[in-house]
Amino acid sequence: MLSERRLQVLRAIVQDYVGTEEPVGSKALTERHNLGVSPATVRNDMAALEDEGFIAQPHTSAGRIPTDKGYRLFVDKLAGVKPMTGPERRAIQNFLDGAVDLDDVVARTVRLLAQLTRQVAVVQYPSLTRSTVRHVELLSLAPARVMLVLITDTGRVEQRMVDCPAPFGEASLADLRARLNSRIAGRRFADVPRLVEDLPEGFDVEDRGTVTTVLSTLLETLVEENEERLMIGGTANLTRFGHDFPLTIRPVLEALEEQVVLLKLLGEAGDSGMTVRIGHENAYEGLNSTSVVSVGYGSGSNEAVAKLGVVGPTRMDYPGTMGAVRAVARYVGQILAES
Repeated sequence: MLSERRLQVLRAIVQDYVGTEEPVGSKALTERHNLGVSPATVRNDMAALEDEGFIAQPHTSAGRIPTDKGYRLFVDKLAGVKPMTGPERRAIQNFLDGAVDLDDVVARTVRLLAQLTRQVAVVQYPSLTRSTVRHVELLSLAPARVMLVLITDTGRVEQRMVDCPAPFGEASLADLRARLNSRIAGRRFADVPRLVEDLPEGFDVEDRGTVTTVLSTLLETLVEENEERLMIGGTANLTRFGHDFPLTIRPVLEALEEQVVLLKLLGEAGDSGMTVRIGHENAYEGLNSTSVVSVGYGSGSNEAVAKLGVVGPTRMDYPGTMGAVRAVARYVGQILAES
């Protein structure tokens, strides 16, 4: 275990390196921070931190920089989450409140996160597997053609055309709509197949084929839409950090193009807890020079329906980034709950 003083020295090194982009020396530390000890003592503490792998010396500098291990200790023990100021919170709320639908919510969230953190923002669409049915609408387009509209508790809307095996009257359509909603409105998608399996039996024989066709389309929609979607923004922000990537930024950009990689990264976040993956903690090699800060967001329940987060260099403002990610996730959850 590191002594409290050495933890303070590590914190000062991280803060200075993130702020100045320059390796940090003992003289600068004693001048900029009230450590209460001599430069010689600070040098000894830095030597101990280096021996234990928390800081390292770049080849061309007398100063030291944090390692992945040093950043991890900083995040776990030393970094509080920086709260948003009042004006920042109002700006977040005003920007997101203007959204007109779910796609707009996700697009605005990506832009906002990228602007607040000056990193790459990644936002996952709410997962249908964790969603509940708000309403099912059935609209007659022709005697034997129906539009099925599925609305989730997160504001997601899915539409399907259904070609029926026989004409289906307005009265029968209204009856099916009422019975369907009475069974599945407010219920989780995973429960829907069980809840509707005997529904055709309650209709006249000549209507059962159409009812079965509508239900099949509904269940196919749930399966089709299980494929997760996400939106990414702010990739150009990485160009500001060229020197933070040892050889080239290319592996990072290639990783960001792989949706499966990003979904896996976000999937490592807990349902609502903050997750920070630093450097080589990221399983995908192309992201070994980055950190990923992610958190779940939901529509009022304890369980997250999706994740959002940012990707940036390991030399990032962790308290500020964690605060921004958490605040945005909270507001997005409120919007979904109220939509």
